[in-house]
Amino acid sequence: MDRHEGRAARQADDGWWSGRLHELWLVAETAQDVTGLADSLYDMLLRMPGVLAVVGTRWSGGLLHYLRSVTLAEPTSALLEIERDYGESGAVAAPDGDPTVTVHDVSALNGAMPHVQVLAAAGARSFAECAVPLGQGGWASFMVGTAGRDTIDVTLRTRLKQVAEVAMVSDRRIMARRADEVRQVSDAFLAEASLRMDSSLDVKSTVRRVARTAVPAIAEGCVLHLCLPEGLKPVSFTHMDAREQQWLGKVAAEDAWLTGTLHRVLDSGQALALKGDGLRGGPFGPASSGAGRAVRAISVNPLNARGRVLGTLTFLYHRTVVAEGASQFLAGLADRAALAIDSSILHEQRRRHVVSLQRHLLPRELPRIPGLTLSSAYEVGDVSLDVGGDFYDGVPGARGGVTLLIGDVCGRGAEAAALTGLARHTLRTLFEDGSTPEHALERLNQALVREGTRFVTALVAVLVPDGEGFRVRYWSAGHPAPLVRREDGTVEELVAHGDLLGVLEDIEYGSGSVRLAPGDALVMFTDGVTEARAADGMFFESRLRDEVARQGAGGPQGFAERLAAAVVEFRATGADDIAVLVARAECIG
Repeated sequence: MDRHEGRAARQADDGWWSGRLHELWLVAETAQDVTGLADSLYDMLLRMPGVLAVVGTRWSGGLLHYLRSVTLAEPTSALLEIERDYGESGAVAAPDGDPTVTVHDVSALNGAMPHVQVLAAAGARSFAECAVPLGQGGWASFMVGTAGRDTIDVTLRTRLKQVAEVAMVSDRRIMARRADEVRQVSDAFLAEASLRMDSSLDVKSTVRRVARTAVPAIAEGCVLHLCLPEGLKPVSFTHMDAREQQWLGKVAAEDAWLTGTLHRVLDSGQALALKGDGLRGGPFGPASSGAGRAVRAISVNPLNARGRVLGTLTFLYHRTVVAEGASQFLAGLADRAALAIDSSILHEQRRRHVVSLQRHLLPRELPRIPGLTLSSAYEVGDVSLDVGGDFYDGVPGARGGVTLLIGDVCGRGAEAAALTGLARHTLRTLFEDGSTPEHALERLNQALVREGTRFVTALVAVLVPDGEGFRVRYWSAGHPAPLVRREDGTVEELVAHGDLLGVLEDIEYGSGSVRLAPGDALVMFTDGVTEARAADGMFFESRLRDEVARQGAGGPQGFAERLAAAVVEFRATGADDIAVLVARAECIG
């Protein structure tokens, strides 16, 4: 071949290389057909004059993940997954700065290394190498082996560097696409996790949901600790292997190393991930015994919500790699868990405050009347955490009788609570002073009209001993009609219409009378009972008589509590409070 023919061949070769490289750049930019891209790049290098083998390796630290190679004897690309740690001294050097090409003699390297063995088997005595950084802190090294250093010219060096750069760009595109996919999956998971954790305002249910949401979707085990008055305590733990539940619970409650680690996180306010030597001295990792040996890593995130430190969320991983790069995701999950738990805690605290305040608006105990068994029950509505307006009371009267009263102030909140106290204490004071029900209701109506804000319903019943039973006279001011349960289980409604209190200056009351024989019971209640609604839309009012008959068969003690509990169990909707007051006649003497 003369000079002109050699130049033409080189120009043709350059044209083919440039055209093919351009095609592969486009493939790398779209991160498509990764395997095909690698095969093409290795094939292009193997076509270069004097090249005996092309080898690619991927590393992170001293860990060799895989090796890909082609040789003149085996031109089909072969991929070997290795996952072996050769230590920092045995690893291919990580790239420092821009990709550069270096030349080495095969005989100068460790013959036990897989890439050296491939090059030597192909007959290579020298090789050119170009290392490039990849995602997740790793790097790749591309090598072309030749018979000697004189074969490694400028063209080969340039083209090796070009191939390495194409592979680096492809990896970046792949990592970006995977990161986007992981981000989408993470966002979807966090949204679903939030829905699960927020589906209950009960503290115990919420913390259980937090742990169960994470296992096994994120890790093999999960422990949730809360900062309680008695210290940092585990409140929920779960493991994908039910046989390890007891072990995990004991570790969470008693292990000093874990407790110290959690306090480190609480003190710093920063998440912590431990694996390898970081697990030494604790119950996890290969150096531990029993179930802890399977745990390869743990992560601990602080639970912070609304400026308060609530506790920690710990995950246990059995897999070799702890979702590195998942710190943002775990922090997001911890934040959502903390908000859900904090909302549940605040809800429970407010509920206790409401219950406590409500109890102060009710009598501490009902009077003891010979021949009567009095029982009462009050259930605070769950949907609205405001003080309700239901009230009841009992005032001993002359001749061994008693005046019972029950009422309901319209609405909820502080204003309703103020009127509740006004209504109950006004009526009680007037009855203690000997006022008649008509006079007491009239005085309360005048006071409410002057306030001019809300209306009140009320029912007053005066029970007077009458032989072996009681004579009952009752007055209603717009209140639900009471019931009488006879000893034989039949139920009667005592209809008495009347005007609401606090609306008109002149009102009329509905009234009536009835006699209670021994074993009969007068049942008074607020509209929270009748208006409780089941999931299918049915009101409790439709089954009230049946429930009064059934619950009354359980004996005089706890009649009101049993009826209120039946309402709570029945209702799926309805935020109104429930008040029940029952008087059952017994034999005198």
